Amino acid sequence: MIIGCLAFVLWSCGSSKKVTTKKAPKKTRTVQVDRTPPKTSEKSAPKTTQDTPEVYANATEEYIAIYSDIAQEEMRQYGVPASITLAQGILESGSGKGRLSVEANNHFGIKCHDWSGAKIYHDDDASQECFRKYNNSKYSFRDHSLFLTGRSRYSKLFDLEVDDYKGWAKGLKAAGYATDRKYPQKLISLIERYQLHRFDADVLGKTSGNNDKHTVEKGDTLYSISRKFKVSVKELQTLNGLESTEIHIGQVLYVKPMPKDY
Repeated sequence: MIIGCLAFVLWSCGSSKKVTTKKAPKKTRTVQVDRTPPKTSEKSAPKTTQDTPEVYANATEEYIAIYSDIAQEEMRQYGVPASITLAQGILESGSGKGRLSVEANNHFGIKCHDWSGAKIYHDDDASQECFRKYNNSKYSFRDHSLFLTGRSRYSKLFDLEVDDYKGWAKGLKAAGYATDRKYPQKLISLIERYQLHRFDADVLGKTSGNNDKHTVEKGDTLYSISRKFKVSVKELQTLNGLESTEIHIGQVLYVKPMPKDY
């Protein structure tokens, strides 16, 4: 038995089993990435400002607002009433919406004659007549002044008082400026409807706070404005060429009529 036990022990030692050791998996480190866009400081953030555009009752009011300063400057330099210049511009250009004014900056329908500059062709008294074309509207106003001052047939106009818009309107027709028999009445109607003679009075220094304006604010109505400035709703409509009582925020209204003795 002893020999048998020894033989069993020796056999066990010779047949040792292999042990496979599994390696523990490596731990993966998780990093959280903040994908929130960086905050922009108020100082570095660009600020955008939007100017509220003025609102006008109609295209004519807008035309007057844009070109009244130019008309007054022409009056100072050449003696042509600003009221007449504006009324002619409104009438001839369709308040700046006509083809000649839009495509050629020609507000007074001045034809080529001895013109050597750019030209545009347009149907008028005859088919495809030649008209002057300007780079900027202000040159059209200047040419209008030079046209009147440089031709002897208009010389009598400058013997009139510079603020005599009725005399000027009739004199233009008499001198042959337009073939329309109602041309003077149309000019006078525009001048009185839109109070264009206020610009003459301003150049001549005859105004003293009579051109007060009011910018329409939220909650304003023609009635509330009339009460505030002690004028009637009808007067406000006449002063501003309004055909209804509808007004808009940002709209600029004249609120003071011209003096009675003007």
